[in-house]
Amino acid sequence: MRLDPRTKLFMVFVVSLIVMMSATTPFLWAIRLSITLIPIILMILEKKYSSALKFLLAYASALVLTFYFLSEQSEGLIASLLIGYCGIVVQFMPAIITAWYVVRTTKIGEFMSCMQKMHVPDGIAVSLAVVMRFFPTIKEEYSSINDAMRMRGVMLGGGNVLRMFEFRMIPLLFSCVNIGEELSAAAITRGLGGEVKRSSVIELKLGIADYLIMTFLAAATVIFVAFKYFL
Repeated sequence: MRLDPRTKLFMVFVVSLIVMMSATTPFLWAIRLSITLIPIILMILEKKYSSALKFLLAYASALVLTFYFLSEQSEGLIASLLIGYCGIVVQFMPAIITAWYVVRTTKIGEFMSCMQKMHVPDGIAVSLAVVMRFFPTIKEEYSSINDAMRMRGVMLGGGNVLRMFEFRMIPLLFSCVNIGEELSAAAITRGLGGEVKRSSVIELKLGIADYLIMTFLAAATVIFVAFKYFL
């Protein structure tokens, strides 16, 4: 199921807004969980089963540890680390899942067409488009560096942290600089940021699924805010 990029951006906005507000009752937690499941279900519909399962397991395990095994009375270094880790995952992972889904399922052409329909200034649209391509490219580059080091028999720097940093992070830093320049050049080559108004062959149109999801998200936001601050 292909959603309109405007629906995806609205979903990012709503999920980010709700995760910034703490859930203090079981009902508010239910709302937060429901909006977290939406991008996971959409990933499954996009046949990204592995990513959906990883996110689901990570979020579910953090929830179980937080509510059933950890408490304010937990003591020890491991318990403290788990409390911090689970707290961050439970609080912010819904936004991370949603952002990942949007970045991995939205083509740059669709995104730019969406920005034009929303009358977003080209400077902002081009910057966001470059950022959307930057992180997936960096991930691919890091995977290639790992493969190259493995072929040369360099496994995690032989247990030496400094060598691991040297063999992996320094090539990655240089790659980041080159990738940033290449993506900027590619954007300029495609005419992004030019003075003439760009046209697009991509016709965006909101469908029934878009309206249903936006209605659900808007209702969830209103109910969450009402029950947290007014009821």
